Amino acid sequence: MEVKARAPGKIILAGEHAVVHGSTAVAAAIDLYTYVTLTFPLQSAENNDRLILQLKDISLEFSWSLARVKEAIPYDSSTSCRSTPASCTDETLKSIAVLVEEQNLPKDKIWLSSGISTFLYLYTRIIGFNPATVVINSELPYGSGLGSSAALCVALTAALLASSISDKTRGSGWSSLDETNLELLNKWAFEGEKIIHGKPSGIDNTVSAYGNMIKFCSGEITRLQSNMPLRMLITNTRVGRNTKALVSGVSQRAVRHPDVMKSVFNAVDSISKELAAIIQSKDETSVTEKEESIKELMEMNQGLLQSMGVSHSSIETVIQTTVKHKLVSKLTGAGGGGCVLTLLPTGTVVDKVVEELESSGFQCFTASIGGNGAQVCF
Repeated sequence: MEVKARAPGKIILAGEHAVVHGSTAVAAAIDLYTYVTLTFPLQSAENNDRLILQLKDISLEFSWSLARVKEAIPYDSSTSCRSTPASCTDETLKSIAVLVEEQNLPKDKIWLSSGISTFLYLYTRIIGFNPATVVINSELPYGSGLGSSAALCVALTAALLASSISDKTRGSGWSSLDETNLELLNKWAFEGEKIIHGKPSGIDNTVSAYGNMIKFCSGEITRLQSNMPLRMLITNTRVGRNTKALVSGVSQRAVRHPDVMKSVFNAVDSISKELAAIIQSKDETSVTEKEESIKELMEMNQGLLQSMGVSHSSIETVIQTTVKHKLVSKLTGAGGGGCVLTLLPTGTVVDKVVEELESSGFQCFTASIGGNGAQVCF
């Protein structure tokens, strides 16, 4: 039997960093996906006693005998029920780490350890100790702030949960899970994100699971329904960044200049709320007028992010390049490198700006904003 699943990446449209200080943020799904294919072998097949993980993008394969997995990972009936998501205990994580170490990851791929650990945890807790081959590939660049880890957790969990859904409709193309299974999926994916990131906000996995857009403030997540098409050029600067250091830097600036930074955070909060209102609006305002308003809000948000000290020379290069083509850009996520969003108003031709950005060593994607969340295919 074979099950396929896919889950989208995400962008932060407004509110990054300020959200840590109580402001509202708006995030959205993008139509760049992580794909998971789950295949269970026949009893007579050659690999009917192994769990195999293939990472197609980086040409790596990992394989464990089920006997070794059972020996290493303690079975706990209280945390081994697919309908009851549970956090990975320290004891279980240590046991899983041993299984990962035995795979002898190349030194330049050690960063994959947490993702492989997440795979082993989610698989054994949802499926149990059954043989399978799991193939993962992604359109999302790793570690660039586009939610690649959440998309992995969501797509993997979707495939695992869908494998036991009784009313499968085969050959009908991609389909979304029902609300009950989406809620369960999101909770399991969040447990996976905790293994990778420690204390995630839940924004990334929620956007990836449900799709469309969300508004997030003080721990409360509200799902939004977009009523207008939005396209963005996403530019990956290929510059790595230390998210923890950037967040800390903003907090330190807030301590040094509390009144000023409070005004900055309040302004960002207003931008996020206005942006959410425009996107959800069903009034007679034309798409062109809405795009112009979003353009101005993005421009202001970027100025405020610069005042927080989280921009970077690579980000400024992208902004200056797109301005020459009368387009507006802002960083998305932590800043300090990572990715930059450029609004593409209706009818925009991006060939020339993409050519110029790529000639500077950047990686470009065009994406539709606010699309489908996790989907499965049988």
